[in-house]
Amino acid sequence: MSGAVDLSGLKERAQAPQQPQAGPGGEAPAGVVFQVTEANFESAVLQRSTEVPVVVALVSGRSPQSLELADSLARLAEGDAGQWVLGVVEVDSSMRIAQAFGVQAIPTVVAVAAGQPLADFQGPQAEPQLRQWIDAVLRAVEGKLSGAQGDEPAEEEAPEDPRFTAAEDALDQGDFAGAEAAYQAILDVEPDNAEAKAAQRQVRFMARAQNVPADAIATADADRKNVEAALFAADAELLGQQPEAAFGRLIDLVRVTAGDDRTLVRTRLLELFELFDPAEPFVVAARRKLAAALY
Repeated sequence: MSGAVDLSGLKERAQAPQQPQAGPGGEAPAGVVFQVTEANFESAVLQRSTEVPVVVALVSGRSPQSLELADSLARLAEGDAGQWVLGVVEVDSSMRIAQAFGVQAIPTVVAVAAGQPLADFQGPQAEPQLRQWIDAVLRAVEGKLSGAQGDEPAEEEAPEDPRFTAAEDALDQGDFAGAEAAYQAILDVEPDNAEAKAAQRQVRFMARAQNVPADAIATADADRKNVEAALFAADAELLGQQPEAAFGRLIDLVRVTAGDDRTLVRTRLLELFELFDPAEPFVVAARRKLAAALY
């Protein structure tokens, strides 16, 4: 995985405290098993991974198998007494972390070392297989993590752009309109600012997703030609970390619609594609399927 995922965008944010959080001075939680949120991600995962590998388990309360996997990893972490640490991410409340890791299925487990993803796997695993995977991670980083000794000077961080800080503050407060306006203000001055464009697209999706009905997927499945229901269902599937299902649903609808309905569905699909790296295999495959459906 190393180099395929950029975690640097998950900067530490000022949020209401959640337990367990980073300790005084911003250091990572002291325990070998702890919860990871956007607020402590930088210290608990990126910074701490310069000292020991941080295994990040992305789970959901809606997936009992993922919680069982986290329990198994916790037992191994406690038994290894600090050779590595386990950070547990509840994806339903930390969607941005899941997106940063490119999560497509729950559970997903990622080993992070020196601030970079090193190895990962998806789905439940028995403890003997987890033991083998952890041992392989420890062998891969043996003698290579020097952050604890401070052998290398810390890289000086570039000052944060106050325009982005204002947009992020609005987003933290749930003010999607304010965040979108802040990003638009940046684009008015710098039309080609890729970071602002990407952030604005994410904000628009998050704002729209607040209105997705709880039964969106069931409603759309009951009437496969209902365009409005399908658009809601695709958003629900994307929120559930199922982009391929969302893309497939709308591509199927493109095949059976025409005129304005077809244009609406195609436009929404293109918007959803832009929420991801265009080089992602599932995005490339979906674009091909869309082209085939159109022509």
